[in-house]
Amino acid sequence: MVNDQSRYSRLANITRIVNTKLDLHEVLQQVTTAISEEIVRCDSVGIFLPEGDGTYRGFAGKPEMMSGMTLQSQIIDPNTDNLAAELIATQKTIYIADTSTDNRPDLKPVGAFQINSLLALPISYETDFMGMVFLFNYGTPMNLTQSEIESVEAYVNMAAVAIQNAKSFNQKEKLLREKQLLLDLTRELSFCSTIQESLNVCFAYLKRAFGDGDFAAHIIKPPSMKGGTPTQFQAANDMTEQHWQKHLAEMGLNAIYAELLARAVLQKEVIRANLGAQHELLLLPMISMGKVHGIVSAVCRCEAAEDAVDLQIPFAQSVIEATAPVFSNLLYMDQLEGMVEERTGALYAANKRVNSVIESITDGFFVLNKDWEYTYINQHLFLPKGKTADEVLGKNIWDVFPETIDTLTYNEFHRAMIDRVTVRFESQSDAEDFWFEMTAYPFDDGICCVLKNIKEKKQYEKELKRLANLDLIGQMAAGISHEIRNPMTTVRGFLQLMLMNEQLEPHAAHFNLMIGELDRANAIITEFLSVGNTRTSDMKMMSLNTILDDISPLIKIDTANQNKQIHIYTQEVPELLLNHNEIRQLIINLYRNGLEAMDEGQTLTIGTYPENDNSVVLAVQDQGSGIDPAIIDKIGTPFYTTKDEGTGLGLGICYAVAARHNATITIETGPEGTIFFTKFPVEPEPNGEPDK
Repeated sequence: MVNDQSRYSRLANITRIVNTKLDLHEVLQQVTTAISEEIVRCDSVGIFLPEGDGTYRGFAGKPEMMSGMTLQSQIIDPNTDNLAAELIATQKTIYIADTSTDNRPDLKPVGAFQINSLLALPISYETDFMGMVFLFNYGTPMNLTQSEIESVEAYVNMAAVAIQNAKSFNQKEKLLREKQLLLDLTRELSFCSTIQESLNVCFAYLKRAFGDGDFAAHIIKPPSMKGGTPTQFQAANDMTEQHWQKHLAEMGLNAIYAELLARAVLQKEVIRANLGAQHELLLLPMISMGKVHGIVSAVCRCEAAEDAVDLQIPFAQSVIEATAPVFSNLLYMDQLEGMVEERTGALYAANKRVNSVIESITDGFFVLNKDWEYTYINQHLFLPKGKTADEVLGKNIWDVFPETIDTLTYNEFHRAMIDRVTVRFESQSDAEDFWFEMTAYPFDDGICCVLKNIKEKKQYEKELKRLANLDLIGQMAAGISHEIRNPMTTVRGFLQLMLMNEQLEPHAAHFNLMIGELDRANAIITEFLSVGNTRTSDMKMMSLNTILDDISPLIKIDTANQNKQIHIYTQEVPELLLNHNEIRQLIINLYRNGLEAMDEGQTLTIGTYPENDNSVVLAVQDQGSGIDPAIIDKIGTPFYTTKDEGTGLGLGICYAVAARHNATITIETGPEGTIFFTKFPVEPEPNGEPDK
């Protein structure tokens, strides 16, 4: 009865320990103590648990030292120990009362420890074989009864429960660790912005599953991505694809690697290949939305049992499954970025071509949005008031140039913007000295404008109009000159005859007056014909200074008679192809107009000088009150004059002479006086150099 109570007490105590203690060694040590207390004739109790290589090693027992050897150093190999092999096969208790008559126990430990009788018990839970328990005495038989054997079996069952609990606990801890690792993996992947970053995170977590190993990824490129190969290689430890292939070749796997890779893509499953006793190759497909986006290759050590490797593979698959959608998204983003980059490059090239075309236009071009803000200005656009493109871009045109409000430009631009029609008009500014032809086109929600400088065109039109007038005058002069001069010559002849008649001598003054008026009319006709003449004759190479020197005495006499001053200056100028008489007449007409514009005591300045090595300038400057801007455009028009007794042919002759010499006449006038510039082009010599 006392033994039963002790047994129940020990079982209760072990049950409590099994349910509260987490240390498996401590629990099993309590089991061995209980067995030794239950079976007092037992000198040694040992519990052996499996190793990864199929053997069993001592884990807990009493005593822990036997014949100078620790229990943990004791190994049982079922391949050489028939008793252990039978115990594993049958999972039933084996009691050997006399070891000398039984050949199943290993003779080496039997002889070493003088084992006379032996009790071997399996530690099993349901169908799982978890370990072995051995009891024996030194030199004497234990003589165990069936009741004692059953008591020991009860304790061993408690050991099985403890081992199962520890195994379940370890499994739960492993699952918790894996879940936490997967949560950490998911968090780290969420911060990845590139494919390489996601693969680096994936490789780092695969190392937690397999330990040290070599990892590489083969990215399957979408058809739209550029590249001549179907995959893109990425590896851990900065390993290049060439190094990876060399690594595979060293392990003898290079020949079938491509085949295994293709099979993993096709079958969408994990492919395993043994690399001898030390390594194993795993190919893990990264599958998202039913599509394989890449294959992760892992070359890892498999020194542990095959079952241990099998336990690592599910975690590795979980890592790949967590990485796959992130990898797929980044791969898609990479593809989109490539497409965007390609299309952006094409758009940039197209814009560059358009800008090149626009910038090659020598006319001004600018774009205004619907808010009247400058959005584009080409390099040839003229901006008044010295404005630059950087100063006006992004600003409202009416804020930049408020003086244009309610002008033709303002009204026409609004018509183009509001009515969405193309408008063309001309704009002139005397202050800025420009004349533009403007065209405004509707463009998106704004307008684009082209400004063409037509200042020279207007000057050409003015010159053509003047030349047309001269041509008309010339035709008129050619038609009526002889008809007028013939009767005038007849009348003048008869007047001279009548002047010679003594009877008409009292009327001589009248006859002389009429002859003078006829001569004056003839001179007007001569000037009229000179204006209309557009042909050049008697042209010779000579210096403009020579002609000016020839008539300088006449100029000085005229200025002295009018109590005015004259200043003549000349610079060295190249010779020109000139008609001496016509240039003389041009100078006389210009200086006499200048004298008539001045008051007594004022100075007339006449000079010559070269300009830019390609022209010679004759300048006539007076100190008069200037020319009215309203009539300046009419200067040079035949018969137009502001003088009471003028004919309006003087400046017309000047313009005609200038035209026959391919020269131009420009005017600068103001309250301080007027300057007439006659600019003669220098004819180049045959070798291309101008005359010196």
